Amino acid sequence: VISGAQSQTTLESKLEALQCHFTWDLDTSETTLYCLKDQLEDIGTEEGYSWLGHRYNLQGYIHYQLGLSNDACRFLSKAAEAFRQMRNTVSDEGPWLVVNHGNLAWLHYHRGERAQCRDHLLRLDDLMNEYPSPSQGELHPEVYAEKAWTLMKFGTDKRLQATDYFQKAIRMQPDMVEWHTSHVIGLESTLRHPEKKLVADIFEKMKIAKEHDPKNLYLAALYLEARAKQGKNIESEARELARRVLKKPIGSYSGIAPLLRLYRIYVSMDEAIDLAEEILGRHPHERYLKRCASLCYKKRIFQGSDNPLEHSMIERAISLHKDVITLYPLSSLTIEISLANIYAESNNQAKADHIYEELLKKDLDPEGTQMLYNSYAKYVHFIRKESYKSIEYHMKAAAILHQSSYRKNSINTLERIRERNRNQMCREIDEFLNNLQ
Repeated sequence: VISGAQSQTTLESKLEALQCHFTWDLDTSETTLYCLKDQLEDIGTEEGYSWLGHRYNLQGYIHYQLGLSNDACRFLSKAAEAFRQMRNTVSDEGPWLVVNHGNLAWLHYHRGERAQCRDHLLRLDDLMNEYPSPSQGELHPEVYAEKAWTLMKFGTDKRLQATDYFQKAIRMQPDMVEWHTSHVIGLESTLRHPEKKLVADIFEKMKIAKEHDPKNLYLAALYLEARAKQGKNIESEARELARRVLKKPIGSYSGIAPLLRLYRIYVSMDEAIDLAEEILGRHPHERYLKRCASLCYKKRIFQGSDNPLEHSMIERAISLHKDVITLYPLSSLTIEISLANIYAESNNQAKADHIYEELLKKDLDPEGTQMLYNSYAKYVHFIRKESYKSIEYHMKAAAILHQSSYRKNSINTLERIRERNRNQMCREIDEFLNNLQ
């Protein structure tokens, strides 16, 4: 007779062996979860339809992590339904439901619903037997594709893994157009950082993906950007693409963000703002568009142009930032920091100080705290000319033992100050950095 404890251990080991969001070692910091929750809502349901089931799966996991287990259940049910509609097959079941059943098994387990948990595990066993991976010793391509799509949402390190999983999925099932497209988008985003040039190989892959997926305007914008990086004049094509994007339903996959970035860098900052305002004029209540427009104004204000900023432009930037903070109440930390910096840039230091003081009182998770300390360190250095306070906040950001780009940036800044050896705090910085090792 199996004891209760043994039975529990067996159940847990089965759950641990599943391929699903609960076992993929995803970042569950509140800052990340709330930002992703909003990002997924902004995708929209009309476009990017091929990923709708995957989107609902991830939304289910995020809602569970945020303590909203009933919402999690609702999203995971919607995922199963979306896969059935999307795959349009005779059978209701298929390998694309492996991750969904895994998520549901974990959710019921956490809710103490053992019978339902075991039911999903049995259905998973049936699925795996009926649809084995075409490549022995590897996951099913559907699982690789979903894992890749999910990891793409969790930062640069995970994106590198994601592109590898997409390659594996595509190798086994080369006819899935959306996998090729997302693979290329993932590759491009990992190489967007200025220190890495867009490799010729990726440009070629992007060209092929665009030919196979001509209606994907997000990909079309990335392709134009890649050509612009090679020195091609893309202004007229960018304007033609803008006309096509304007006809599409609004959502973060409709190509608006990469198109506006393309305009800002390769057409003109003022035309980017005009385009953002035109799209917003057509859809005045779309919060995602307000976020895109606020970014354009922010970039214009901080681009360091010789032309003095018009008062109306600063007022519009401030108004958009305030709107966005209201529309994204749980993921607006970056926008609040931007607003403080805009006030500082427009010589309203009192308002900038006030925003930072209020933010510093907040109880944020490690990543949010690092972001805030790192930004505040720069603010007090450049605006208030208080180098000691700046060093103090870079140290505070670095002292939090959570890996993030903000911590890395603060550590790099402290190392540069130590190397220059001109600051009275160099000895303290040296001691601090040595203790970090």
